[in-house]
Amino acid sequence: QVQLVESGGGLVQAGGSLRLSCAASGRTSRTDAMGWFRQAPGKEREFVAAITRSSGNTYYADSVKGRLTISRDNAKNTLYLQMNSLKPEDTAVYYCAAASSTHTIVVVKTPDYWGQGTQVTVSS
Repeated sequence: QVQLVESGGGLVQAGGSLRLSCAASGRTSRTDAMGWFRQAPGKEREFVAAITRSSGNTYYADSVKGRLTISRDNAKNTLYLQMNSLKPEDTAVYYCAAASSTHTIVVVKTPDYWGQGTQVTVSS
């Protein structure tokens, strides 16, 4: 099993920045891919970004390209999401996710593991 714990959410004004963190523990060697999803009120959960441990390749949803940056520190088993130029439409609960392959996160969008989520609210 893999446990994922997010932190760093909060309230920020439009145009501001936040950095989310996700600490992974357990059998992390089974998870070559990690990523972020988000779910806004009344909407379905959507893919935001992903990164592959082995290659460092990154993947983004079109709506966040150029504003959000995903990274990971493999030594610390920690995933990050740097969010800049935030917009009110970025308001959502952000979930950390992990899977054995990038395909599972980016294409199939059914990660093996989920965190509990952290709230991000962007005021206008």
